[in-house]
Amino acid sequence: MPDTITVRHTEPSDFEALHKVLSQPRAIWGTAQLPYPSAESWRKRLAEPPPGFYSLVACAGDEVVGQLGLHTAPNSPRRRHAGSIGMAVRDDWHGKGAGSALMRAAVDLADRWLNLTRLELEVYTDNAPAIRLYEKFGFVREGVHKQYTFRDGRFVDAYAMARLRPEGTELLHSDMTVA
Repeated sequence: MPDTITVRHTEPSDFEALHKVLSQPRAIWGTAQLPYPSAESWRKRLAEPPPGFYSLVACAGDEVVGQLGLHTAPNSPRRRHAGSIGMAVRDDWHGKGAGSALMRAAVDLADRWLNLTRLELEVYTDNAPAIRLYEKFGFVREGVHKQYTFRDGRFVDAYAMARLRPEGTELLHSDMTVA
């Protein structure tokens, strides 16, 4: 198993790898996705992404081991400052740094390139490893969605979590020269 995890933009050809990630029980358990997704649905998602959608994959060598989607609202003037995150990591890669690599890349993209000042996500209240990961990146619990999702035969609650960009991180690149 390679020790280095790299993050890159998702390519349309990654649809089979993402289908594999989101076909696994632990990965599905932590998302609002239905089990048994079709590879074709992933092919379409990646071939025709909606405006304001940024998709990243975590790779160990040439193998995709996780995915993060960052949804923005380019057509909503009052919500252009915010983005919403959803992610999944392949079952055999939980706890090995793929989630941290994806979150690090997403926060960098949001702060330094998209000028987002608010990142949001929902996470099931019983998903302690994911909650720890998000808190590590500055997300705080803002509330609880009661009976948020029907999962595995019962309703589960979810935390609404958000990260506000820390003051002083508006990055001005005065050292950049325009020719």
